[in-house]
Amino acid sequence: MRHRKSGRQLGRNSSHRRSLFRNLVTSFLKHERIETTHAKAKEVSSIVERMISLGKKGDLHSRRRALSYIYEPGVVAHLFSDIAPRFLTTNGGYVRIIKTRVRQGDASQMAILELTKTEDLLVESEEKEVKKA
Repeated sequence: MRHRKSGRQLGRNSSHRRSLFRNLVTSFLKHERIETTHAKAKEVSSIVERMISLGKKGDLHSRRRALSYIYEPGVVAHLFSDIAPRFLTTNGGYVRIIKTRVRQGDASQMAILELTKTEDLLVESEEKEVKKA
């Protein structure tokens, strides 16, 4: 019985699973949108939300905590300078999961993981505000 055991194992041991999550989080914050399986997307979304919350704090300790998890220092700089300021007025809900297709090889449900406030959406909303004014 799996009482009080949280998280998906995804057919991996703990070190492989941690490495997978770190890699997915790094790729997601680098590209701001990835396609992966639905189960992985659900697991990674909570980690990404924590990283964006660290970026919103913006202090040195938060930056070091993010650096200890994210593989590339450039991605941490992008998180703290570009991604986190978009969500300063938002409390949670930074990530969206969209189911896309069933993968041909193993019939697993695929999903797109993306930020809710992307640069394209921000530009469009600013253009609408300018037109209203």
